[in-house]
Amino acid sequence: MIVVNRFRVPVTEAAAFRADVERAAALLAGRPGHLGGEVGRNVDDPELWVLTTRWEHVGAYRRALSSYDVKVGAVPLLSRALDEPSAYERVEPGAALNDHAARSLG
Repeated sequence: MIVVNRFRVPVTEAAAFRADVERAAALLAGRPGHLGGEVGRNVDDPELWVLTTRWEHVGAYRRALSSYDVKVGAVPLLSRALDEPSAYERVEPGAALNDHAARSLG
């Protein structure tokens, strides 16, 4: 699974935010099931940042969020993310997709 957290950060707060997001990324990286991640800043809009992480499955991500270290050191930053869906399933060629969301809308 892929998690995409986007943040709107005033340029005057960029240095402090960068330190916070790098710390959060490191805490998440230390959790079981973490497969990788990146911090980025938009090339056209320097106030728009992203933290992208990859996980074995949704359970690993949810367990990471419930760990004490992540609750204290990363969740406060993650709560500043833009209010939009952030969890994505990986789409592998030919693989069946999770159609739970489509069923719940019908």
